[in-house]
Amino acid sequence: MHGGDGALAIHIFRPDAVAVEVREIGGGARSWQGERSTQDGFFEVPLDGVRSRFAYTLRFTGHDGTEWEQRDPYSFGVLLGDLDLHLFSEGNHWELWKKFGAHIETHEGVSGTVFRVWAPNAKRVSIVGDWNNWDGRIHPMRKLIPSGVWELFVPGIGEMAHYKFELADMHGGLHTKTDPFAFFGQHGIQTAGLVWKMDKFPWSDAAWMQKRAQRELHRDAVSIYEVHPGSWRRKDGNAFLTWHELAEQLVDYVVDMGYTHIELMGVAEHPFEGSWGYQVVGYFAPTSRYGNPDDFRHFVNRCHERGIGVILDWVPGHFPKDAHGLAKFDGTALYEHADPRQGEHQDWGTLIFNYGRNEVRNFLIANALFWFEEYHIDGLRVDAVASMLYLDYSRTEGQWVPNIYGGRENLDAIHFIKQCNEVCYQRHPGVMNIAEESTAWPGVSRPTFLGGLGYGFKWNMGWMNDTLSYMALDPIFRRFHHGNATFSLVYAFHEHFILVLSHDEVVHGKGSIVNKMPGDDWQKFANTRLLYAWMYAHPGKKLLFMGGEWGQRDEWSHERSLDWHLLGDPKHSGLRELVRHLNYLYKNEPALFDQDDTWESFDWIELHDADNCVLAFMRRARHGTVIVFVLNATPVVRHGYRIGVPAPGFWQEILNTDSEQYGGSNAGNFGGVHSEPTPWGGRQQSVTLTLPPLAVVGLKLA
Repeated sequence: MHGGDGALAIHIFRPDAVAVEVREIGGGARSWQGERSTQDGFFEVPLDGVRSRFAYTLRFTGHDGTEWEQRDPYSFGVLLGDLDLHLFSEGNHWELWKKFGAHIETHEGVSGTVFRVWAPNAKRVSIVGDWNNWDGRIHPMRKLIPSGVWELFVPGIGEMAHYKFELADMHGGLHTKTDPFAFFGQHGIQTAGLVWKMDKFPWSDAAWMQKRAQRELHRDAVSIYEVHPGSWRRKDGNAFLTWHELAEQLVDYVVDMGYTHIELMGVAEHPFEGSWGYQVVGYFAPTSRYGNPDDFRHFVNRCHERGIGVILDWVPGHFPKDAHGLAKFDGTALYEHADPRQGEHQDWGTLIFNYGRNEVRNFLIANALFWFEEYHIDGLRVDAVASMLYLDYSRTEGQWVPNIYGGRENLDAIHFIKQCNEVCYQRHPGVMNIAEESTAWPGVSRPTFLGGLGYGFKWNMGWMNDTLSYMALDPIFRRFHHGNATFSLVYAFHEHFILVLSHDEVVHGKGSIVNKMPGDDWQKFANTRLLYAWMYAHPGKKLLFMGGEWGQRDEWSHERSLDWHLLGDPKHSGLRELVRHLNYLYKNEPALFDQDDTWESFDWIELHDADNCVLAFMRRARHGTVIVFVLNATPVVRHGYRIGVPAPGFWQEILNTDSEQYGGSNAGNFGGVHSEPTPWGGRQQSVTLTLPPLAVVGLKLA
């Protein structure tokens, strides 16, 4: 409604209508007929003699004679406040998703959806959807100058309406983009966002959330089961399980196996299956592959009810070039850095976020907070941190730009990482931000006030590489590589580590865990049992990728289910039984977790016996309980092997990976051994053991 020449008039554009009538709401219920001014669908409705504004509806008649009525979107004023725009422009709006995207709201008693998007360099932005025939001429949005934010409230649009943004750039190009803040998205080549109401799910995990806020995870048992939901198990016809089905089958399995957390790959919406979820388009949308957003909430809620935490893979390091995504969003390098030497991952064919831009940094930090707040997620495993930290990551000379001091550190990314971790831990105590960081960057998991990056934990890639290299050797050669088995203890307490045997180790021709092992089939499984027990005995939290717990033989494929039929073979079922036992032993013995970040939790007993490939060490709890572990990395049974122990008494054998229940040969120490007052290795007491082949033995003072 506009004033002019002493009267008001209404201008309307609806190319799908042949007639329009303006009807006053309330009052005298006056009405005016519109005149179609052109063949293109423009209508002008002069309001002769009317000089004060009033509420009205528009009644349209279509080309086929159908009629419909709606409120005029342009009869509503600007809705986003100046404070929101200010916080966004300075990069500090920590609830950004509550303002941007699509939100069902009521204004002036009218229900509809308000749409907002950031596109400062666009010449025009329109909201298009299944209610306006995807015609960008019908609902152009208002630009809130100078923020670069566009806004429009469209009455009558409710949940499940499909929509996108149509942007005209300054060079005459036209782009149709998925909403970066969409809460629900179509899967695959259908890339529309869906309007979704976020506040209707009935959470019942208050007890978990309250307890979580008080937990000290560094001093707690953390055993993570890494899962790709689309290939953990499938239904007949190779169909995905839904979130509701996973909430029963997967959660029951994880509880039975004794894990404490599930880490989920590929939750944020991504169009390309083969990316495993690492090329994200919908940062605020759980993938529709397995259900709607509330279905995913049901899954998380069920996990919490059963005492299981949920960790998501989070990908703030790069994003794909899909035409409907963030790339060149408004016709310019908006989310990505404009210089390809800083804005493109050539190896991955993806783009790098411009961390120096306030609005981009805000987008990512708000996204991390979104998962914690809206989905009660317990942790984020941050992908490819090393690629963010270094300007020369995977680049040769001349392909990268030094920072202002001439160095290779990405100062903008470092600032983003620190700020993100600080805000996450401040607003959601008890969560865990985990860095997949593969270099020796110092202080990754140290607080920012101590000069660290502020992550809670770091994946221990060094332990993984050294240990798998050692285990892949024929046992006859292991004595020449003894340092590979011991080097991780040199730095084990420099960070808060998670020991990982992740999906990355069972793809791209690397072979499955069990097939990395040397020897015949019996030795392969014995070596795998040794590897897993070594991981659980070693300082650090634990992570194992799905299928590894029973010795999946084939490499993991995202296109099919794991080979569950293998559990009919005693070798596979025995290995799974060992992992179940390791989880329960780990969770119930504080010596294995409550001092993970200090040398006080660990002491070598036998470090130098490379010729026999034997290692022996102690794990110690804060209250003094000690567990002794002995590893024999050869297929030779070692009889009468003496080691020193810290106290006299009967040392009960609480773990023997060669037990027949795990598929072993049942060599061992018949439940335990008594110590003798024979000094050995600097200790006054010692025990004589039978070391089973390719096995780990655990002893605890009874």
